[in-house]
Amino acid sequence: MERVIVNLVLWLSFLTSAVIVIAKEDRLNKSVSSGYYWLTAKEEGDLYGKTDTDESTLTLNGNDELDGGFSSLDGMLQWAIGHSDPEKLKETAQNVQRLSHDELKKRQTELKELMEKLRMPSDAELMRIAIDDLNNSSLSLGERSHALEELLILVEPIDNANDMNKLGGLVAVIRELDNVEPEIRKLSAWVLGKASQNNPVVQKQILELGALAKLMEMVRSNFVEEAIKALYAVSALIRNNLVGQQLFYAEAGDLMLQEILSSSSFDIRLRRKSIFLVGDLAECQLQNMDKEELPFFSDQVFLKSVVDLTASTDLDLQEKALVAIKNLLQLRTTDAVVFRDFCDLHKTLERIRLQLQPLMEEEDQRDYAVDVESLRREVEQIFYEKLNKGMQVPT
Repeated sequence: MERVIVNLVLWLSFLTSAVIVIAKEDRLNKSVSSGYYWLTAKEEGDLYGKTDTDESTLTLNGNDELDGGFSSLDGMLQWAIGHSDPEKLKETAQNVQRLSHDELKKRQTELKELMEKLRMPSDAELMRIAIDDLNNSSLSLGERSHALEELLILVEPIDNANDMNKLGGLVAVIRELDNVEPEIRKLSAWVLGKASQNNPVVQKQILELGALAKLMEMVRSNFVEEAIKALYAVSALIRNNLVGQQLFYAEAGDLMLQEILSSSSFDIRLRRKSIFLVGDLAECQLQNMDKEELPFFSDQVFLKSVVDLTASTDLDLQEKALVAIKNLLQLRTTDAVVFRDFCDLHKTLERIRLQLQPLMEEEDQRDYAVDVESLRREVEQIFYEKLNKGMQVPT
């Protein structure tokens, strides 16, 4: 009797596993790479449930659905028993009872192989597959793009990002920055930015591999999306990273930012990211007052390009410029007199005040206008305090 139960369990496991395979194959859109299934974020979510209106849901009866997986073997067996014909189960149990020891071993091997096929690969395995694809020069553009898209998802968890270099992933992705296709370059920059965001370990690895200069070159690309993702990667690489910021300055990062801030010909998204980066760099310096400040913080032409940005009709850009000015004013090396005489900051602040007054009367703009006016007053206070302090004659 015990042998019958064991064999019945094996048969039910085999039956259920086969059903799962059919269900998965029916429900998932997949592309095969090195024998594994690639899963996009959307497809991965499909494994955990479907809406009632999804036509790809495998309906077992009026109430039950097969979602493509079970939390345990016990749950799988319960499902198989509940959805099997009792007479067929009895007949199968009798047939299994007649199996020899060798036949039983064969069934066990087949079951093990099937369960291995059902095993979803780990993140590390998926990353290795994507990296191998990038190292395969014979892959099509679409396959190469798909590998980068998978890495973009996989590197988001910090542990995965930290494994990239061990697997040779950073070298492979950095190499793609020189790809002739702008879409591949864009995705590669995006992956590097995502992996290094708030991650000092990966920041250091990418900087040591010399990718910063190439990314800064890409910021000037004629392909807007490539430029935007490249600047995103640059920002992520040097955020709260003083070594990265010094390298950024050594590669004329200040001139790159000044060029973008000064010209309305650049895409508005690129200009927003640039002024946000200025404010972020200044804030980082404020948090590290014992360190030497970046030289361009005190450059009057650079400071004027920041102040002039407040004249933009884009309200988001104007607000980000005010934040940057607030942070810059608090640095040791910036001179309030330069802000007044060369940048006309006092006139700029008054112009913004007058601009905000009518917006405060509009219901849909009032909250925004109040917030910006509060920021404007804060900047004004810091400005005049620094100006008055600098004009005091020591006794």
